[in-house]
Amino acid sequence: MFYQFLYPLHTLFSGFNVFRYITFRCAGAAITAFLIMLFMNPGFIKFLRKNGIGQVIRTDGPESHLTKEGVPTMGGVLVIFAIIMTTLLWVNLLNRHIWIILFITLWFAVIGGYDDWRKIKKRNSKGLSPRGKMVLQIIGALITGFFIYRDPAVNEALVLPFFKNFSFNMGWGYIAFIVLVIVGASNAVNLTDGLDGLVTGPTVITAVVYLIFSYLAGHVLLAKYLHITYVAGAGEVAVFCGAMVGACLGFLWFNAYPAQIFMGDTGSLSLGAALGGVAVITKQEILLVLVGGIFVLEALSVILQVGYFKISGGKRIFLMAPFHHHFEKKGWEEPKVVVRFWIVSIILGLLALATLKLR
Repeated sequence: MFYQFLYPLHTLFSGFNVFRYITFRCAGAAITAFLIMLFMNPGFIKFLRKNGIGQVIRTDGPESHLTKEGVPTMGGVLVIFAIIMTTLLWVNLLNRHIWIILFITLWFAVIGGYDDWRKIKKRNSKGLSPRGKMVLQIIGALITGFFIYRDPAVNEALVLPFFKNFSFNMGWGYIAFIVLVIVGASNAVNLTDGLDGLVTGPTVITAVVYLIFSYLAGHVLLAKYLHITYVAGAGEVAVFCGAMVGACLGFLWFNAYPAQIFMGDTGSLSLGAALGGVAVITKQEILLVLVGGIFVLEALSVILQVGYFKISGGKRIFLMAPFHHHFEKKGWEEPKVVVRFWIVSIILGLLALATLKLR
């Protein structure tokens, strides 16, 4: 919006020329989203408490988590609000990539919000059934995949981040691959959201990495120099990533141990889907496995635990899954688990950026 209304005024006052630069608008989006969260969250927390919108804790989880029963949840509503509103303020509204990402973010936020609402209002309910949730996720991802496939700026070739000139044309199969990336990322982030501040740190780091890759992918000269796929208009996606970084940092202010508010599926499902959408549009889908390694490991720990439990007749690989609970069961304090996971995520983010020189 600022780009549409203020940048044209640079002919009258040269200072408005700054709205032309994606880097300036990325910083503006991050700061705006952070301030929205910082100033609105206290009132939002009071509203959630007043209306009894509190966390429902599993009785089969770690005993230390029982004290979190009733802590305000569905904080993802404000996170997504801040991301969407900030993006609309700072982005070029004519950019089609942005509308695709906003669609998938909002779609998954609605799924997560309905799931959270059922859990809260029906205390014995587990929310949406796994099958129903998955069907809704696949429908949203299919719609997104179709529009990305039809986007002339995004080709259907799969690019490996460690090679200069290797790509595999997937044709219509690329839509199925997009569904896999978006749904997989969404659920992996959702599984990671189990400790105070745990999911927010890796999300910020992943968003920062994709902010950089979005900017590079949208710059024809830099993309050519670094041997990454050029995607016309992808630079604007960096503004969305900036909004995500700011909103998540603002949420972390209140979600850090001991948390005053939880994100809920409303936030975790939609943030994961958004990261998946960004990865697809920037043609860095495989890189998400590396930079989002914490999310991948959390999801794998659940898959392995469930699979081995069924095959072995009741035996377990981990003391509890997702595996952040495994470390809690081993005696690690919650803040120690969270900070160490953040450290691993930072290292993975640096490795992801290092692939720019390995092509």
